[in-house]
Amino acid sequence: MTDSNTDIAVVSLAQPLETIADDLGRSFREYGFAVIRDHGIPQELIDRAEALAKEFFALPDEVKRAYHIPGGGGARGYTPFGTEKAKDAKVHDLKEFWHVGRELPEGHPLAEFMAANVWPSEVAGFRETFGELYGAFEEAGGRVLEGIALHLGLDRGFFAPTVEDGNSVMRLLRYPPLEGAEAEGAIRAAAHGDINTITLLLGAEEAGLELLTAQGDWKAVAPPEGALVVNVGDMLDRLTNGRLRSTTHRVVNPRGDAAYRARYSMPFFLHFRPDYIIETLPSCIDPAHPDGHPAPISSHDFLMQRLREINLA
Repeated sequence: MTDSNTDIAVVSLAQPLETIADDLGRSFREYGFAVIRDHGIPQELIDRAEALAKEFFALPDEVKRAYHIPGGGGARGYTPFGTEKAKDAKVHDLKEFWHVGRELPEGHPLAEFMAANVWPSEVAGFRETFGELYGAFEEAGGRVLEGIALHLGLDRGFFAPTVEDGNSVMRLLRYPPLEGAEAEGAIRAAAHGDINTITLLLGAEEAGLELLTAQGDWKAVAPPEGALVVNVGDMLDRLTNGRLRSTTHRVVNPRGDAAYRARYSMPFFLHFRPDYIIETLPSCIDPAHPDGHPAPISSHDFLMQRLREINLA
């Protein structure tokens, strides 16, 4: 089923993946985005997580700032306003966020790539709830990757080992309410592409998320309530030699009353494992231009390169 207004695919993960893989793939080729219903993340868990995120962001500024880790690239804990800016943007984005990453056992071979999580002691149940949500996001993302593999003509389990123990990050995000006449239509997150493999976004029902089409127009992404918005990141774009597009997108303030409210969302940036070498898939190399594809690079090196560009490393 495709949404006729936007032509961005709206697919149900409750369907056999074989029946939705090409709709998903077409949407990722054309727009870099798709909308996923029946994603399996329980609504009760989402509601609990949203309530705890709001509780954290309502804490006094000095309490939140105690969880900011200077020099940590924003990978864990709290990142205050005015820290992250989009690549080539002149101004910093107007947002604050908290990052939860993977918990690896001591001595794990990939532990050097992933800092330990920090947890706010002021918010009861925070660690348990967001640990549970992290796992649920990972499971939903794995299903989407299976669909992508089928679309690309790969074994449906192709991506499982590439993302196992990957450096995936869950972001709890708050855009503060804006004031004054300029609030309506103001840019809250400047135009940017995502670095990772795929991004799964909860909380995009509030108007404002827009993608840049191949024709150069801004198109609103308006998912049904409770659905996930999924988009292709630069790593998957690179792996597929641009066949699946990492699309520039932004968050603009809506018009009317919603412009003056805080906006909350929870993106999950699903990453390859740090030691995975992103090397163009053979089926995505153009036989007419056999050398026309990016050089192999490890997922970790690619991430570091891009974090420097956006002021987080």
